[in-house]
Order: sequence, then structure tokens, then C-alpha cells
Amino acid sequence: MASRKGDYFGLSYIVSLILAIIPITSWVLGWLTRFSEGKIVAGILRLLLGWNIIWICDIICMIVRKNILRLINI
Repeated sequence: MASRKGDYFGLSYIVSLILAIIPITSWVLGWLTRFSEGKIVAGILRLLLGWNIIWICDIICMIVRKNILRLINI
């Protein structure tokens, strides 16, 4: 399970999960990940809303699906 790549810049799943649990790193890495994927609108939404509901959803998604929440792909 640890050999599977996580969602934050190819880091391992365990490291990505730990980073998703920490609010500030989850917020920063969440919008950096979306901007690096070329999803500008999704990055802006994460920048504005990533510290509350999206953060909780990211933790749940990381545990269940092993990747962060992808609410919008624009």
C-alpha cells in the first residue's frame, strides 16, 4: 500500500495522508496540486474554500479513495 503514489506531487500514500490531515499543508498543497494540473477554477475554489469543508472532504477521500477531492475539473 505504501508503494502506491499519493495525490500530492507523487508522494507516497502515507505521506499524502499525513499532509492532508494537517490543515495548512492540505490547503496549500491542495491548491498547488490543482493549479499544477492546469485546473485554474478548481485551484481558485480550493484557495478560497479549501480550509473548511473541502479540507474535511479531502481527509475522508484520502482514507477511502486514496486521492483528494476533485469537485470540479475546470
